[in-house]
Amino acid sequence: MAEAALSADRATAGAVLTKAALRAAQLLGLTHAALARTVGVSESHISRMAAGQRQLEIGTKPAELATLLVRVYRSLDALVGNSDRHRHLWMDSYNQAFNEAPRDTIQKVEGLVRVVRYLDGARAVI
Repeated sequence: MAEAALSADRATAGAVLTKAALRAAQLLGLTHAALARTVGVSESHISRMAAGQRQLEIGTKPAELATLLVRVYRSLDALVGNSDRHRHLWMDSYNQAFNEAPRDTIQKVEGLVRVVRYLDGARAVI
């Protein structure tokens, strides 16, 4: 019985993370193709997630990467004051810290981590 409850909790958490990752990607201006590259799954997997036919499994690499993507959104949103225009501008503009636009940087695992750290540092109180 405890295993069934744990399985249900993981499924619920997976559904919540899937919805959050899809929403974060949308608000960051990412296409399904860019989201797929960012979290390391196929584009068809993302399409199935968007259609509610699949979800991220907690504890997998794609779920961990999706969690980082949600952190990128939350941190950036806090910095730009909930402005879609400024959020998209930041994602699309060349950034010297990454030597490319953040939109491109996050599509590599090490780049996604760098962007999270960069935004965490920008939000830190001095």
